[in-house]
Amino acid sequence: MKGMKVDPLDRNSDIQLQQQQQAIMDLSNSSSGDSGNNFEFAFNCSNFSDRVLRIEIVPDAAESKSVGEGCSSIADWARHRKRRREDIKKEKDDAVAWENHAEEAVAMIESPTGNEPLQSDSSSCMDCSPTVKSIFISSAILAAKSPFFYKLFSNGMRESDQRHATLRISESEEPALMELLSFMYSGKLSTTSPPLLLDVLMAADKFEVASCMRYCSQKLRSLSMTTESALLYLELPSSVSMASAVQPLTDAAREFLADNYRDLSKFQDEVLKLPLAGIEAILSSDNLQVASEDAVYDFVLKWARAQYPTVEERKEIIGSRLVHLIRFPYMTCRKLKKVLACNDLDKEVSRKAVLEALFFKAETPHRQRALASTSSSEEPADARKYIERAYKYRPVKVVEFDQPHPQCIVYLDLKREECSNFFPGGRVYSQAFHLGGQGFFLSAHCNLDQQSSFYCFGLFLGMQEKGSVTFTVEYEFAARTRTTGDFVSKYKGLYNFTGGKAVGYRNLFAIPWTSFMAEDSPYFINGVLHLKAELAIRQPQTQQH
Repeated sequence: MKGMKVDPLDRNSDIQLQQQQQAIMDLSNSSSGDSGNNFEFAFNCSNFSDRVLRIEIVPDAAESKSVGEGCSSIADWARHRKRRREDIKKEKDDAVAWENHAEEAVAMIESPTGNEPLQSDSSSCMDCSPTVKSIFISSAILAAKSPFFYKLFSNGMRESDQRHATLRISESEEPALMELLSFMYSGKLSTTSPPLLLDVLMAADKFEVASCMRYCSQKLRSLSMTTESALLYLELPSSVSMASAVQPLTDAAREFLADNYRDLSKFQDEVLKLPLAGIEAILSSDNLQVASEDAVYDFVLKWARAQYPTVEERKEIIGSRLVHLIRFPYMTCRKLKKVLACNDLDKEVSRKAVLEALFFKAETPHRQRALASTSSSEEPADARKYIERAYKYRPVKVVEFDQPHPQCIVYLDLKREECSNFFPGGRVYSQAFHLGGQGFFLSAHCNLDQQSSFYCFGLFLGMQEKGSVTFTVEYEFAARTRTTGDFVSKYKGLYNFTGGKAVGYRNLFAIPWTSFMAEDSPYFINGVLHLKAELAIRQPQTQQH
């Protein structure tokens, strides 16, 4: 590993080292209370040590000083994270070369002869010679905590009389390494500084101390989170080899971002500036509040076009990282047609997504619910594509006919919880659907009946504002009842529509709101209200002049 030289020490056999490890583990397990697994008394103490760790500290470049020296917050630490990630990646890449050439390592210093505490000493060389710090260590304690040190002490030894191992680190890594070594003895850290905790976490990853990574992760998770710190935590797995140790921290970061930016339309400008990791966290959420899944698709394209200027880059990032976060089964058929023609998606990817969406739409409601239920128990984001989000515009199922005249049948399902949230004056709108080339929508309301002075459930049909086209539409509203399982007609009429107009019935079921929402209400089947609207154009459209 570049920047990490290893001096071969005395060749203890694997069996001897394992016996020492087991003795330490047994002692730890037999301890009780806060003293369990605490060997703090043995840290840098010759009486309880069998080796010496020689730490060569190389000065940092002027612009790469320790985060702990000048950073008091996560924001300060984040300014240095790119350089640190690149350094760590380079060191990890060089680790392979070190492991392949471990037999070439040679001892750097002779075995000490006394038991006096070892002190730090500085090289007087002017050309960036390293500062040297030496401490007493127990190979069994370090090997028990770290596969890195276990391999070092069991496989990297040449001469039986060599008792020294040498690590070469940068100056900025020294505080974190010393905290890490102390943790391996005591099971605790002396710092609560977020930047230093992050430094220690990265050092723990470098030297494969999973217990310390979990400890740092838990401490950071207990602190207040910001957008900047959450994004920083999400980037950790890209540079952390033992990602499972920081999984709770990254999960908390995803949850924070998903909750903070739940209303995508409200924070769209801010979210458009977020990096890929943040976008993935937000779009993975089932609770994302958007007008419809069409809006999610449009947002993905807008973000990708802003972040990735070339088409090939966009195709790659959308196809590999983002397409599985778009829940195509809940997109409108009109938008799905546009997906097939979109140049920002690979054609094979778009065809697969659209076909899966259409097959889902063609399924029976029972089968759709079964697919969504199965998806909710799955972990991968791709498996959640059948789960409906908290759309502002409720999805509808539409059957269209052109002959003998333009006609459509629209199905709208509302959950009992959604309806209860309408009271006392709320409403919900459906996604737009089309009849005769014109956009329409359904809206469900909780109304105050002016004649009877009680609240009731109302259903309305509205025409989107677009031009000055006039339609005469015959319409019929129906609801499925629990007694027969069939749709029962509740209201019908004929209306001359122009843009922006709406028609409907304020008390669709002719009962008070309390009766409509009651447990024995005949209109909720397994907690779902099933509504149907049949629409037909009865006379040719005309232009208003």
